Amino acid sequence: MSHSPLSQTGPAPGRLTRVMIVDDSAVIRGMIGRWLTEAGGFDIVATASNGRMAVDAAERSKPEIILLDIEMPEVDGLAALPMILKAHPASKVIVISTLTQRNAEISLKCLSLGAVDYLAKPESARAAGAAADFRRDLVDKLRALGETKARPARTFAAPAPTVVSPAPAPLARPSATRPQCLLIGSSTGGPRAVERVLLDLKPALATIPVLIVQHMPAMFTAVFAEHLQTLLSVPAREGRDGDVVAPGTILVAPGGRHMGVVSSGGKTTIRLNDGPPENFCRPAVDVLFREAAAIYGASALAVVLTGMGSDGTQGARFLTKAGATVIAQDEATSIVWGMPGSIVKAGLAHDILPLESIGRSLKGLITGASK
Repeated sequence: MSHSPLSQTGPAPGRLTRVMIVDDSAVIRGMIGRWLTEAGGFDIVATASNGRMAVDAAERSKPEIILLDIEMPEVDGLAALPMILKAHPASKVIVISTLTQRNAEISLKCLSLGAVDYLAKPESARAAGAAADFRRDLVDKLRALGETKARPARTFAAPAPTVVSPAPAPLARPSATRPQCLLIGSSTGGPRAVERVLLDLKPALATIPVLIVQHMPAMFTAVFAEHLQTLLSVPAREGRDGDVVAPGTILVAPGGRHMGVVSSGGKTTIRLNDGPPENFCRPAVDVLFREAAAIYGASALAVVLTGMGSDGTQGARFLTKAGATVIAQDEATSIVWGMPGSIVKAGLAHDILPLESIGRSLKGLITGASK
């Protein structure tokens, strides 16, 4: 998984992002510490070799970002996470783990408990290129999170917040066309945001197909789709080449492959491809949005949720030109206001909404009950 490279300016001059590294390997702790020091803009305020030590260190050192390994002695990452967030709720936790089915499941569980993102840690036997990718993604994620104002993790029951900064006026809504397909693009912080939107959208999910591009590795996308099916009691799986796009089904773009749509024989089906990354991403939201604009036109409904980079902006241009509706998550409820912020700044959003309001708005559009 990779993302658009961010500005290398990092935090404001003179301000360092406070980071704690939690991993049972002294080699990994030292390596990550060196990388962040060399990148600049980060202050390693604490390290810990297990979850128990991490809880004490978080309360004492008050880091803004915590890198949390899953597999550790005494207290593992999954058990330590809620205790860490209780000790210092303002910390943003990134889970790091080797890429296995079990760790993918645990990582997604950590996201449901309050972690904001995850990173697949390369195995020592892997080629040097894997470590280089991990290093780049790590620094980019920490820069993006460090540039957002630290704030306590918000629960689904939290009240709608105050907008962090003024946004350009949204586009006028296109003429009312009942949506025939819901498109969702997300990245950092996306899994929890997607869950919230789809939970709020029930029972309208039975009446419309949902296509999701969430930036995550291949093994994670399969687990994420399974999780959505369990959570929502709606058929959900990774999209496969040739799958029919049908109401009541959720299809998630498989990690490492672009997912688009094609119309043939009166049916709309999934088209996967291994083309080059777009916005340094594969799967890319832009691919789905662009192809859906050509197939669905004004009957497409798209939402861009929290995430770093600008993936989705070019695709949103095609959608708005075709008469489709595009909704962006607001800055205050986004973990990183990169992707939705890019949509808003480009003047492509018809609505800019807090996470708590997006599902309700989509439901109104889908059922025809919106004002």
